[in-house]
Amino acid sequence: MALTGLFLILFLVIHLIGNLQLLAGDGGEAFNRYSYFMANNGLIQLVSKLNFTFIVLHVIYSIWLARTNAAARPIPYGGKAKSVQATWNSRNMGILGTLILLFLIVHLKSFWFEFKFGTGLPMIEAGTYDGLNFAILDAYTVVATAYSTLPYMLIYVVGMLVLSFHLYHGFQSAFQTLGLGFSSYKKLIEVIGVVYAIIVPLLFAIIPVAMYLQQA
Repeated sequence: MALTGLFLILFLVIHLIGNLQLLAGDGGEAFNRYSYFMANNGLIQLVSKLNFTFIVLHVIYSIWLARTNAAARPIPYGGKAKSVQATWNSRNMGILGTLILLFLIVHLKSFWFEFKFGTGLPMIEAGTYDGLNFAILDAYTVVATAYSTLPYMLIYVVGMLVLSFHLYHGFQSAFQTLGLGFSSYKKLIEVIGVVYAIIVPLLFAIIPVAMYLQQA
């Protein structure tokens, strides 16, 4: 869980850097170039496959852990005593993870699946961008169209809120699992974890909100 979680945490940063190109204000050129590069670079495609693999492993292992923990105490506690150190996030990681998985399915269907298997997608004519003498997918228009609808924009924002709560516990938990949670770096890890859990999802959420407002 720790290793797959840390890989996904790193991937989120890379994914965010690419998605911020949507706000470049250049009519989508930066994002379309980024999208084309991501879809046609061998190394990036390998990392993408690893990412999908780690997501599946993360989900499977979380289910296995939940079932193992439940089996370890077949008789439930008489009351719901809460540890002083147990946060709401830590007690509900399963629920948060399930909601994130549902959001991820919707997100992949809306973008990744459409980019790979969609028909009638908008294209950019050859020569529109300097150095590209062939037509490429207008990924920016696909994303902008999705974010122009209020329901999808709200789904995305709520998804990032849930992700923030999940990361708030998951970031620190991963380092603790690796034996660093009680080291001299504990406070630093806690601070970085909190900042990461707030800033990264917030920046992700700002993108659809800004694009929605631009087209409202």
